[in-house]
Amino acid sequence: MRFKEVKGSLFVISAPSGAGKSTLCKAALQSLPDLRYSISYTTRSPRSGEKNGVDYVFIDQKEFVEGIKENRWAEWAMVHDNYYGTSAKDIDRELSAGKNILLDIDVQGAQQIIQRYPNAITIFIMPPDMKELERRLTSRGTDSAQVISKRLKNAVKEMAQHKMYQYIIVNDQLEASISELLTIINKTASNDGSAGK
Repeated sequence: MRFKEVKGSLFVISAPSGAGKSTLCKAALQSLPDLRYSISYTTRSPRSGEKNGVDYVFIDQKEFVEGIKENRWAEWAMVHDNYYGTSAKDIDRELSAGKNILLDIDVQGAQQIIQRYPNAITIFIMPPDMKELERRLTSRGTDSAQVISKRLKNAVKEMAQHKMYQYIIVNDQLEASISELLTIINKTASNDGSAGK
């Protein structure tokens, strides 16, 4: 696909686990009906309430590795011992149709996306501080103490990469953070696929 055929805007949102990225993404999608959510593929098991093809496309490790060999992923990474990836075909099709796309991906994936889609709009969600991040991870009740410890260590590394993003949102007050995210999207969305129609 030639770059000039791209008509929509690609929004890349990253954050350490527990910073509230999923909540902010859901709020943006509810407020902006023309914004498309790119569903990631993953080899991890579904969490309670997650649906295949809605939250993630859940596939096994063999299929994911085949996708790497076939260059099927616009980005992919191993995060917390599981593979995550984004279909290049899905993104290219939506952008060519003039759609604005929201990508909820980790720092490793964002680096790959920026290389492939240099006009992507990048947003990093920060927690107010590490103590609050730990409280949020613990209160979810989905992970063991060992997993939480690992996520906190990874958070420090991820937050150190925040300067590669164009926009930073500190998710302290949820409503203010949602408003800030919507402002960024509406201000930077392409005219062809305007998110706020």
